[in-house]
This record gives sequence, C-alpha cells and structure tokens, in this order.
Amino acid sequence: MATSTIHPLTAQQLSHAIITAAMKVHSELGPGLLESVYQACLQHELQRAGFQAASQVGLPVVYRGVRLEIGYRMDLVVEGLVIVEIKSVDAISPIHQAQIISYLKLSDKSLGLLINFNVVHLKDGIRRFVNGTEWKT
Repeated sequence: MATSTIHPLTAQQLSHAIITAAMKVHSELGPGLLESVYQACLQHELQRAGFQAASQVGLPVVYRGVRLEIGYRMDLVVEGLVIVEIKSVDAISPIHQAQIISYLKLSDKSLGLLINFNVVHLKDGIRRFVNGTEWKT
C-alpha cells in the first residue's frame, strides 16, 4: 500500500490498513508474547507498508494552563492521526478502554485502536474508539 502522504487516506482507510498489518503480525507470532514485541513488529510492518508510525509518543497533560510532562506514552501514532494502544492481556478491561479514550482527548486525535494480541483470533481483540466526528474525513 502506498504512503498516505502520496495518496491521502481517510481515517477509516488508515484504520483498515493498521488492522491488516496487525493481523499479519498476529498470524506470524500468535498470542502469548510481551506487548513490546507486538509493538515493535507492528511498527515495522506499518513502516514496511510506507506509513509513518512513531512509537512511545509522549503525551503531556495540560492542567489549568500548565503543560505537565508526566510520562504518559502512546504505544503507536500512525500518520499523526491514529493512536494504537497495544495490549497482551487475558481480556480488555474497562481501564484499558478508559486509557485510550483519555489519550484521544488529551492528544486531540479523533481515532484510536485498542488491540489485544493475546487472543486466538485477532478480530476478537480489536476495539475502535472515536473522539468527535473528524474520523469521518
């Protein structure tokens, strides 16, 4: 797939490309590894496909007009548009969902994917989150 800087993709198309790349990683590695392994492999797969994928992107908190660098890190940010949070857990819990919703709000991004690689079928481990309506464009 061509890079989105050459052929701009909608957020939905980018989301589909990320999920496709995640499925390749999961097919190759299977469940049971550390989150850091899946993150590195997914980043590599996305970059191989021509996408900009930054890992461990810092996320400051602005509180009462003060920017606080307190150590929050987003696992992957793809094309500066989509946050990808990677898990390798028995089940996605409400706190994992709250985490990506908070990251979307703090970063002012509109689309996030929560991907749990510790499942037999990856489709069962993918959750999509939206913030606002800009993800439609």
